[in-house]
Formats: sequence, C-alpha cells, structure tokens
Amino acid sequence: MRSRTPDRLCAEAVDLAREAAEEAALPGMVGEHIDAVADGDRVVTHLFACKEPGYRGWRWAVTVARASRAKLVTLDESVLLPGPDSLLAPEWVPWSERLRPGDMGPGDLLPSEAEDLRLEPGYTGEDTPPPNSIVADGVAEGVAEVADIEDADVVPGSPAVQPVPVRGNIAAVAEELGMRRARVLSRYGLHIAADRWEEAYGAKTPMAQAAPATCMTCGFLTPLTGSLRQAFGVCANEFAPADGRVVSLAYGCGAHSEAAVMPKPPRPAEPVVDETIVDALSLRPERNGGSVEDAGPPEELGHS
Repeated sequence: MRSRTPDRLCAEAVDLAREAAEEAALPGMVGEHIDAVADGDRVVTHLFACKEPGYRGWRWAVTVARASRAKLVTLDESVLLPGPDSLLAPEWVPWSERLRPGDMGPGDLLPSEAEDLRLEPGYTGEDTPPPNSIVADGVAEGVAEVADIEDADVVPGSPAVQPVPVRGNIAAVAEELGMRRARVLSRYGLHIAADRWEEAYGAKTPMAQAAPATCMTCGFLTPLTGSLRQAFGVCANEFAPADGRVVSLAYGCGAHSEAAVMPKPPRPAEPVVDETIVDALSLRPERNGGSVEDAGPPEELGHS
C-alpha cells in the first residue's frame, strides 16, 4: 500500500534529484524545488519548476528510492511532466477525422476505409455471380447472350460458315457497360450526400426563399441519373450562384431561365387629381376677401 508520508531519507535527497534534472535539461532550465511526493514505500518523486519558454507550467520530476534497511538513496528516473496549469497541445485526432471538405490538393491521396459505411460492394470481378445477385436472379441469360454477340468473330462468307461465338465472361460485359466498380454508394452514402446538398443548395436557403421560381421549372437544370434524379440536378447557368453544383429541385435563384417572362409584381395606380375642383375652390370669394353670398352658382365658377 502506498505511503502518504514521504520517506525521510528520500525526501531529503533534493540535491541528488536536482543534479539528475540539470543533467537531463538544458543549462539553467531547472527552477526551484516545488514538492516531494511519495509514490510508495521508500519511493519519492521530487518536482522542480521548468524554465523552458515553451513549457509553461511543466515540471521536472525526478524519482529516487532506497532499499529496505538501506541508507543510500539511489536515482530511479527523471522526466519532464505537465503540471495542473501547464500549456498542453490539443488532443491528437486521426487524420481521417481532421479532414474537411476542400482540404484535398493536387497529388493528395485519400484512401477509403475497407468498412466505409458510405460504400457497398458493387461488381466483384468474378465470372460466377454471388448468390441472390441481380445477375444470378434471371439476368444471367441476357448477359450471356449479349456476350455471345459482342465476342463473335465474323469471317468472309455466308452465315453458314460463320464460327460459333465463344461466350464472353461477365467481367468483359460489365466493363463495357460501365458497371465494373468494386464498390458503389450505399443507401447511407446516398442519404448523407442528399442531406449535404440540400443544406447547401436547398429550399431553406436565403437564395431559394427570394427566388421567383424553383429549379424544377428552370431550363438550365440538368437532372441527375438514378434515384437522385427525383430530387437533384446540376445547374448549368454560368451566371447562377450554383453553376456546376448539385442543387435541389426546390432550390431557386434570380437567374431562372423564365425570369424575363414571369409576370411583374403589380404597381399601385397613379394618384388622380381633379384640377376642376382645385381651380373652383381657388375662385371662391372667401379666398379673395368676399363673402359666400357674393359667389355665383357653382356652374359659373368653372372654365368655359
């Protein structure tokens, strides 16, 4: 059991501990003695202040010990350790977690993890399709027929002398159709991509809120293929803020293709001023020092 009271002989070996710290540190970088901490029976660690400019709050820790019934104190180890108020580097984070969009540069490589949740196995590259795959569930015959036609050798002469085509492998057909990918996007990968695009160029953005119409009715929208076609496309308007970006069909901006033919907002009518009434009022006698009785009939006050 660790003793809370430092051993007397070990606690008094301050000079021995200081010599060990000064030997490990740069000249003049060992400060005053701070404390002596008991690490066990006849084992004490002496703490000295570190005067290194880049190690504020750090301490030199020198551990000394002695054997049972022995009076000679020996050196155990010396090391630089942080104190309670020391300046520490931030906790180390793996590069895969530090990486942010836009950090990649020319020549950089970003390997994907083997168990990346955003991906799932695509074409395996084997001639024998895996169980329950699309090819094994009834499409194998159609693929084989296409392979026979594509790999057939044609020689001069009538059809009767043509050689029997050799069946091609699935890998050749898949590569020609652009389907030979080891991994494809998983459902999770599709969802997080859709959420990211919706947040950047979606219906809730300030630009979409002020737009005259959505991208769904814009002629500059190029729809995507696959399941994402139902909700996203690529903007092809060089003057739009989202040119070349994947945008939601509910997004919109002022560069809509039909913005010029859209009805303009109604404008209030110009105020109408009846000049006849204004002139009649200016001719009344009370305005010229007369009385109301001196005024003639209303019809006489108008212009002829």
